[in-house]
Amino acid sequence: MSETFITDGAGGAALRRVGVGKARVVPRGDEERAPATLHDTFDGALAAAGLLLVAAGDGLWLVGLPEGPVHQADAEPGFVQDMNEGPVTAALRPRVPALRRLIPVADATLARQAMALIDDEGKTLVRVAVCAVSTGHGSATVLTLSPLRGYDRPHARLRAALDPLGDPEAALTALRPPAMRYTAKPPVDIAADMPARKAATLLARTHLSVARANERGIVADHDTEFLHDYRVNLRKVRSVVSLFTGVWSEKDTTRLKDRFRALMAPTGPLRDLDVHLLDRDRYMEMVPEALRPGIVALFDDFAKERAAAQAALARHLESDDYAREAAALEALLASAKRLKPGPAADVPVAPFAQDLIWSRYRKVCKRAARIDDATPDEEVHALRIHCKKLRYLMEFFAPVFGPSEVKPLVKALKGLQDTLGAFNDAAVQQDALRAVLERLPRRGAARIEIATSIGALLTVLAQRQAEGRARVASSFAAFDSPETRAGFADLFHRGKEAA
Repeated sequence: MSETFITDGAGGAALRRVGVGKARVVPRGDEERAPATLHDTFDGALAAAGLLLVAAGDGLWLVGLPEGPVHQADAEPGFVQDMNEGPVTAALRPRVPALRRLIPVADATLARQAMALIDDEGKTLVRVAVCAVSTGHGSATVLTLSPLRGYDRPHARLRAALDPLGDPEAALTALRPPAMRYTAKPPVDIAADMPARKAATLLARTHLSVARANERGIVADHDTEFLHDYRVNLRKVRSVVSLFTGVWSEKDTTRLKDRFRALMAPTGPLRDLDVHLLDRDRYMEMVPEALRPGIVALFDDFAKERAAAQAALARHLESDDYAREAAALEALLASAKRLKPGPAADVPVAPFAQDLIWSRYRKVCKRAARIDDATPDEEVHALRIHCKKLRYLMEFFAPVFGPSEVKPLVKALKGLQDTLGAFNDAAVQQDALRAVLERLPRRGAARIEIATSIGALLTVLAQRQAEGRARVASSFAAFDSPETRAGFADLFHRGKEAA
């Protein structure tokens, strides 16, 4: 069975410096070189999986699979679900998120060469396929070893010699321009004894930076995930500002809330339309076939609205006003000392975080326990918001309490969040569709067709909302298990009492 190793460096040089006793690695044929383009998702999904996708003159090469490089002549990178069928597309499908487009990340040179490990009598012991990619930012070599029967020992020695050659993900990431080395959830190093104000500033600064890294992708409209990541990270900044009570002065806290709310506001219309368009196939399945032409017409209108909303947001993000405000907020968060301290500024992070998380956890439990068939929808929506805030706090402070200890609690909370999210989605979609009904022309065949389809959708969504609501109690019961209660108490309550 073949094995793949990835190292930095170009071409067979990576192999020639490997010592395997008296055996040596030699070329088997000439090196083939060609200009190429390196593709990946913006967040480096392929690099994280140890893979390289290279478009050359003879098609696409996917390098780094255990079975060796895969080639497909008739393929154009984009959304994987839209690519022509073939071996590269089939290999990409389970490895690339459906909502992420494969985009060019760097011009490259692709070099391929067959090599072999031979003994001192010239016998081939191991076949090696070398595929090297070089960009203006770095180079990486993918080596695929194919052992021959009867030569297990030299194969094992070569494999052992290759093991320490380097960090595969780092080598592949280095091929990208520095501006595109993106991490959606970068680690934030928060220590237990760090002052709360410093931790808050560090978290806010980090998530603002991640949000801003998505601006160019939103403007270019590569895929919807750029806007999603932008909004998620701005929401995390706003959560830091609103939840970390007392770390900054009341005046500065209010000012930050207002400014980050204003920064995020222009993204709402486009995100709402994106959510609709992503649900197109699901909407089609909800209604009988006879009503689907109305859904097609509805989504044609959504697509037109989206094009206008995307253009408007792109103009906003490229405006001088936006650039000045974003830069000013980055400067404000550049140091903890630029914002005036509040009464909790110097409280160590550990007890500060315990108070925040325990209080929010108890609030979630009390609100969830009260929900029954008579509870107004608004209270169910409020519970969803409280769960989201609790999860953000737990993720922010995971480094303080130990990621392995926090992870099962987050997982338990996510189950409740998923149920509340399904309930909320159905409610929001109904409100949006009713708004569409109000905007439709009062007369005409098109209105009747679209309105009839919307009516059918509203019926199905109302049923799904009711089903989601019925699951809230059971989802909370699963979250409120003895193990989860003990986990929250041990990390965020008893430990504080013992201290």
